Amino acid sequence: MLMKVLSCLLGLILSLCLASCGKTSSPTAPRGTIAASLLTLDNPFFKVIGDHLTSEGQKQGYDVVVVSGDKDVAKQSNQVKDFIVKKVSAIVLSPCDSKSIVPVIQEANAAGIPVFTVDVPCNEPGVKLVTQIATDNYGGGKEAGAAMIEALGPQGGKVAILHLKQVESCILRVQGFREVIDAHNASGKPAIEIVAELESGGAKDLGYKAAEDTLQAHPDLRGIFAINDPAALGARAALEKAGKENQVTIIGFDGQPEGKQAIKDGKIYADPIQFPDKMGVQLVHSIMTWSRGLPQPEQILIPTQLYRQADALKDPELE
Repeated sequence: MLMKVLSCLLGLILSLCLASCGKTSSPTAPRGTIAASLLTLDNPFFKVIGDHLTSEGQKQGYDVVVVSGDKDVAKQSNQVKDFIVKKVSAIVLSPCDSKSIVPVIQEANAAGIPVFTVDVPCNEPGVKLVTQIATDNYGGGKEAGAAMIEALGPQGGKVAILHLKQVESCILRVQGFREVIDAHNASGKPAIEIVAELESGGAKDLGYKAAEDTLQAHPDLRGIFAINDPAALGARAALEKAGKENQVTIIGFDGQPEGKQAIKDGKIYADPIQFPDKMGVQLVHSIMTWSRGLPQPEQILIPTQLYRQADALKDPELE
C-alpha cells in the first residue's frame, strides 16, 4: 500500500514538473514601452541616441518610441502628455527648455511614470527624475578652452563664442570654456579676449550668421568656439566667404561625422567629442535598473575626448 502511495506521489510531482516546464516565459515577452522625446532629430547627435536607445531597448524586450521635440517646448510637452495617456513604462527627455518642461514632468511624476533625461539635464526644483545621463559638458568645455589656447599659441587674440543659451548642456560647455580662458589670462600669459557671445541656435544657418556678424564687428578675430558641430560648420562657411579661414581657428563640440571630417580636412581645429551611442545604451540599462528596484546615481556623466586632426587621420570611418 505504501509503495502505491509513493508511486502516485512521484507521478503527481513528475506531472507538475512537466506542466511547469511547459510554461516557461518567452524571452521576447515585452517589458513595456520606452517613450523618448529628444531635442531634435535633425541633429545627427540626437538621432544616434535615439537609434541606440531603440536597438538596445528592443534587444532587452522593450517597445521603443522616439519622437523629435523640434526645439519646441510646447510640442514636447504635448508629446509627453500623450506618453502619459498611453501609460508607457518610462519616459526619456532631452528637454527643449529645462525650465518650461517642469509642469509636464510633474504630470508624469503624478502618474507614477519614471522620467529620465539624456544630454540636456533638468536641474529645476519640484521635479523627480530617476537619473540624468549626459556628457560631462563642463569638462568638455574645459577641453575646448585648452584646445583654443593650444591653437592660438603665444600670440593670444580675440575669440567669439557661438552659444545656445536656452540649453543647459551648452551653458555648461561655455562655463567650462570661460573658466579655462580666465585662468589662462590670470596666469599673465598673452591674453585671449572673449569679445562676443552670440546665439547660434546650434544650427548651420544661424552659426553662419553669428560668425558673419562677429567678423564685421571684429575683423581681427582669431578664434571661434562653437557649442556644436553644425554651428561650427556654419561659422566655417562664413570664414570662407570672408576669406578669413586661415586667420580664425574654430573649436567645435560633438564629434559628429561631418565635424570629424572637417577636422581631418583642417577646417575645424578640434572637438571635444561625445559618445551618443553610449548614452542610448546606458538609458536602457538605467531603466532596467529602476525596474528592478535597485539604486542608481542621480547623474551619470560620460567624459568627452579631445579629437584633433591627428586622430582624424587615423579614423577608419572617415574618407
